[in-house]
Amino acid sequence: MKPLTAVTPRTALVTTVLALAALTAVLARTIGYGGYFSDPVGLFGWYAACWTLFAVALLALRRVPARRVAWLVAAGAVAVTVTGLLGPPRTSTDSYRYAWDGRVQSAGVSPYDHTPQDPALARLRDPWLFPSGAACKAPDLAPLPRTGGAAHCTRINRPAVHTIYPPVAEAYFLAVDALSPAGARHKPLQIGAALISLGVTGVLLLVLRRRGDDLRKAAYWAWCPAVPLEAVNNAHVDVLGVLLAVAGLGLVASRALARRAAGGVLIGAAVATKLMPAVVLPGALSGVRRVRDAAAVLLPAAAFVALVYLPYVLLSHGSVFGYLGGYVEEEGYDDASAGSRYSLLRLVLPDTWALPVLVAVVAAVSLYVMRYGDPRRPWSGALLVTGWSFALLTPGYSWYALLLIALVALDGRWEWLGIPLAGAAVYVLAPTLQFRPWLSNVAYGAAVSLVLVMTWVRRRGAAGGTSAEAAPTRLTGRSAGR
Repeated sequence: MKPLTAVTPRTALVTTVLALAALTAVLARTIGYGGYFSDPVGLFGWYAACWTLFAVALLALRRVPARRVAWLVAAGAVAVTVTGLLGPPRTSTDSYRYAWDGRVQSAGVSPYDHTPQDPALARLRDPWLFPSGAACKAPDLAPLPRTGGAAHCTRINRPAVHTIYPPVAEAYFLAVDALSPAGARHKPLQIGAALISLGVTGVLLLVLRRRGDDLRKAAYWAWCPAVPLEAVNNAHVDVLGVLLAVAGLGLVASRALARRAAGGVLIGAAVATKLMPAVVLPGALSGVRRVRDAAAVLLPAAAFVALVYLPYVLLSHGSVFGYLGGYVEEEGYDDASAGSRYSLLRLVLPDTWALPVLVAVVAAVSLYVMRYGDPRRPWSGALLVTGWSFALLTPGYSWYALLLIALVALDGRWEWLGIPLAGAAVYVLAPTLQFRPWLSNVAYGAAVSLVLVMTWVRRRGAAGGTSAEAAPTRLTGRSAGR
């Protein structure tokens, strides 16, 4: 086999196209497999095949001539993204809640006021979301209280609790419902997510081009298997938060206060979509030295969040935070001993120490980023904070890491992609392994080990002046302050 440096550009191009074709075919098979309940181990085998082909495509892309990269990344993004549309949601039912929230709002009702099983909204129940009879035997359906006659159920998970989604997400659900033709079922949400995913690719290419950076980095998002599987097929609204956060960081990188303020608004919109994008705020403040520069980002972000919540506060009779508190408790975020969260910390610390230590570590990383981060590359600091937050939190839902993947695409430190792969392993395999903590320990432990090893390699290469890749991807020590 020829070494990578001996591969000709033409061979690299052909290899990349073939790898993308294989990736697209295997993704299509994975979407159609549907083994989440019947064969999770086999399903994860397909996931592993997708990630392997993804890695092959990325390696081949490194030798493709620069003039061909943009169109190749974009074409590959379209091919990979479309595979997510080939079937109904396979491993998550979250999008059915989105469809219901949109339906409720179209009827002039606040999504925060009623649970899906509330009889007061029975008139709004579409048969595809609320089946009855024999259809209720499917494993992904939730039963509803009997009111006589046939059994009734719903595709919506947790039908007895109120929605937790913030107002920008709810506005998106309403827009999709308003634009959807009758009988469209789940497809409009998938199509909307596909368009947003491609929009993220476009923004990444734009930001990288304007900075004179390597456009190949955009492929970390554009071709990543998690995008068609989680953002498109499962239609997770997280992808909208990713688009807003990436665009916001692109604007924050400017020295002009007006552009930074606009970036703050977009980051605020991202937070008002899924809350989690708040972890990029320390990165947005990288290298800030003056109060007015920090205020230029933070005040517009906070003002936007407050303004978009206000209409729902005025129109709702219930809390606009819905089941958020219950969800935090249910997932074990407030009690480490109740679940598999903080699994790496719990290997070496008492359970009661896990949350305080995580908060302290993330706070320390955030302060480091704000003090020493490069203001021209706010996504580098955002990746550091987000990556370590996920590594120590060890979330059980793989779509949370969509934000991390986009930050990798801006920054280039590919080793952080081990975190979303670990999340996928935990999410798919945990039910069949009775949610044993060793799965999370092994998956996230391997991902963190990869990050630590590559960090050491990059620093050693940068110190010796032998790594062309290390310099632009590390945090700059004392960059010019704003």
